[in-house]
Amino acid sequence: MKKKDIILIFYILTVVLLFLINTTRVFIETQTINHPYLMGFIKTSILATSGELIASRIQSNHYFSKKGLFYRFIVWGILGMGFVLMFHIYDAGVNSAINNNLLPSIKHSFSNKLVTAFLISLIMNLSFAPAFMLLHRVTDTYIDLGQGRFKQITKVKISDVSSTIHWKVYLEFVLIKTIPLFWVPAHTITFLLPSQYRVLMAGFLSIALGLILSFSKNKQKESTN
Repeated sequence: MKKKDIILIFYILTVVLLFLINTTRVFIETQTINHPYLMGFIKTSILATSGELIASRIQSNHYFSKKGLFYRFIVWGILGMGFVLMFHIYDAGVNSAINNNLLPSIKHSFSNKLVTAFLISLIMNLSFAPAFMLLHRVTDTYIDLGQGRFKQITKVKISDVSSTIHWKVYLEFVLIKTIPLFWVPAHTITFLLPSQYRVLMAGFLSIALGLILSFSKNKQKESTN
């Protein structure tokens, strides 16, 4: 284990400790309620970028081998703001459908919460997740093709992005395998949590997303060799 590995582990543990210490936890909860979009940006960008670093470490044995890390940080932050809105929309929408007898519910309290969380996760992952994952893949490819430089990124054509994306891996692995086997169960747990912790959970799941995308890129390389 290298020194940078220890630093990253310490960094992630520090983030976790912020939510275990009462004073900092209350502060973060208050700010999340008062400034949901800002906190969504901060939490997701920090944690998801950590996932990018871990993915880079796995792929190349170096944390900073990826170019344009700043732009990836910004993209993740914007996506985090989107999570804030989408989580509320799907939560409210599914609960409204249940109240109007359009979706099933169970009388037992915890079972009903579990079924509701599962339905929110299932519907969100079947509708929003494919578009989100594709958007992330597109922005990531723009940054890659632009070598992480703003001027070059603006010159990248969408046709180049489309031809670079490995659609077979996106469809067969990212969508068909990760959604039912990972994302639906993971987001079911997410929607069992209080609302102020859901975007934070999404941030931690973004670390997992970084690992999944790293694995999918390795599969892409294998399929092209």
